[in-house]
Amino acid sequence: MDFALHPNLEKKLFIADLPLCRILLEDDRQYPWLFLVPRCPGVSRIMDLSQHDQMQLIKELDFVQKIMWEEFQPAQLNVAAIGNKTPQLHIHVIARFENDAAWPNTVWDHPVRAKYDEDSKNLITAKLRSCLSKMQLEEVSS
Repeated sequence: MDFALHPNLEKKLFIADLPLCRILLEDDRQYPWLFLVPRCPGVSRIMDLSQHDQMQLIKELDFVQKIMWEEFQPAQLNVAAIGNKTPQLHIHVIARFENDAAWPNTVWDHPVRAKYDEDSKNLITAKLRSCLSKMQLEEVSS
């Protein structure tokens, strides 16, 4: 079985592939919002991953959280693996700000989405790709 994104995740913006996870961006300029999707077919829960892949997921999640924290300087990071509507394992990492549209509630409680304009989309994707490429370089040098 080959890796394929669930249709709900196919709509997200591709950012990069790390050793285990595909990194996607939610097209909503109100919140910097990334998804880590392990490129393992048929996986719905973290416990479905091998122990090695679980450890790699934690490493990549830590790396992505640090990027989000340093680059966007949010008040909080929301991290979740819910999967009720999209059963393929994916981890949300959302930078939250006290003045964002949904604060202090969850982003799912706020029905209004605001897509990136083309210039903003290009800027954030370039920034994130640059930051994430550092992990790929670290993997090669370790």
